[in-house]
Amino acid sequence: MRYKLLGNSGLRVSEICLGTMTFGEDWGWGSSKEGARRIYDTYRDAGGNFLDTANFYTNGTSETLLGEFMQGHRDSVVLATKYTNAPPGKDANAAGNHRKSMMQSVEASLKRLKTDYIDLYWLHIWDGITPFDEVMRGFDDLVTQGKILYAGVSDAPAWWIARANTLAELRGWTRFAGLQLEYNLIERTAERELLPMAEALDLGVTAWSPLAGGWLSGKYATGGKGGGRLDEELMRDNALKIDARAKAIVLEVAAVASEISRSSAQVALAWLRHQATAVIPIIGARKIEQLNDNLASLEVQLTPEQLVRLNQVSRIELGFPHDFFNKELVQAFSFAGMKDKIERH
Repeated sequence: MRYKLLGNSGLRVSEICLGTMTFGEDWGWGSSKEGARRIYDTYRDAGGNFLDTANFYTNGTSETLLGEFMQGHRDSVVLATKYTNAPPGKDANAAGNHRKSMMQSVEASLKRLKTDYIDLYWLHIWDGITPFDEVMRGFDDLVTQGKILYAGVSDAPAWWIARANTLAELRGWTRFAGLQLEYNLIERTAERELLPMAEALDLGVTAWSPLAGGWLSGKYATGGKGGGRLDEELMRDNALKIDARAKAIVLEVAAVASEISRSSAQVALAWLRHQATAVIPIIGARKIEQLNDNLASLEVQLTPEQLVRLNQVSRIELGFPHDFFNKELVQAFSFAGMKDKIERH
């Protein structure tokens, strides 16, 4: 395991993050306490220090279990949790990005986690209505109080994140250090705005669903190069819809995996590590075998030719204005025909 700085901070986090949404059986499909403990210990033994949970995961059980597991070595882990979500009910302020939700959530999380501080506190999902300054001033107050060390944002539009971060910078408040988003070979639309923004603002990027809900794990693909096919029976049991493009991606990942004698999951995770913008995948597992397989992706090196194949089969249309900027005529006019003579630092 190697470590990366989280965005514009000096915080050192492991190159794979352990997601703990599966810790607890409250939702009917997670790990028991004993199973979750084995997964936690295996990840820690591998050198992992970056843990991701949320106030909402398994009705709070995920945080409660982590609070128990961290006892005796709390300071050696980077603990990330989130606020915003709440189950349906009659309290209009139980969820959302606003200050009341933030303050109530952080206090409840601290109690469940049995700690007096959170390393990285994420805004979980943009609610579309809370003012920028209310959110950013709230994060800054929590840092001042010592209840959190860093702030991050998950599942929000690029324009909102950029505006909020700029406001915080101008007012001397705590800025976002990290960005969490859905990103994998099947879901690459973050490349249009979110990833360029993260690079420009120097935000550390963590990717949830790096295996696309299991589609990139290889469990739906059988065979290898030249003989790959999809197991239709298994596919029928998956609630996710998959189109021709996604099927082609799954098969190409399986083909590359067969060539290098690795699992499809390892190839899909290794692809993330090879991207221009550094991405830390958030892996979740219910079995030790799944975790060990995912951790082994750190040993996988993909060739330039294999990366080209994976990039081509999964490519997306960037759309306007990106495709417009890349037109030869537009480039010729906007650089007065001098683009090849101008160096960009």
